[in-house]
Amino acid sequence: MAAVIHSPLQQELKKTRKRSSRATPADAFSRARRLWLKGERLHLADLAEDLGIGRATLFRWVGNKDLLLGDILWSLYQPLRASALATTEGKGVDYIVGVYRKINTTLVSSEPLRNFIHQDSENALRVLTSSASTMHGRVVDANTRMVQEQVDLGNLKDLPMPVETLSYFMVRLAESCLYSDVIIGRKPDLQEVENACTAVRILLGGGKK
Repeated sequence: MAAVIHSPLQQELKKTRKRSSRATPADAFSRARRLWLKGERLHLADLAEDLGIGRATLFRWVGNKDLLLGDILWSLYQPLRASALATTEGKGVDYIVGVYRKINTTLVSSEPLRNFIHQDSENALRVLTSSASTMHGRVVDANTRMVQEQVDLGNLKDLPMPVETLSYFMVRLAESCLYSDVIIGRKPDLQEVENACTAVRILLGGGKK
């Protein structure tokens, strides 16, 4: 199972020591998150100025722009995933595909996500899909935990490949649907999400339903 990824921002947020500046890592994150949700471009120099701190301090808190964007995306993805996990019925393949469908059906029509992708497609894809991205790694890790839990419960047997490899393919399938407009010039839609769900079901040994 993949190790849990902690970004510089997460590490800073966990610290309880007092700082000389009024601004905190939480302030930086909250302001950046609001800007992202409004569809505005994120400039760390401007963010540091708004917070009344030096750029070096901001970089120490967030790591860099890509890591900060990864934290913002993860903060929005986490509650969506938690809701899907809590409200999906069934077990084994049906449960995993159900969670997968709920998450990606919501993401394919997310206006802030679409704005982010179209604003700077190359940068957005790097943040969202790069193997070095904290967002990509976290989603793979979350899928790994979900699949492994179903294995441990006895609801999944005779998987055709290691759990983490399955999780990786699940994420790549979702990414190919969610970002198809900038990858191959085809508008993302719900049918593509459903096709990905079918592929995941087959990968998990459930056959086509």
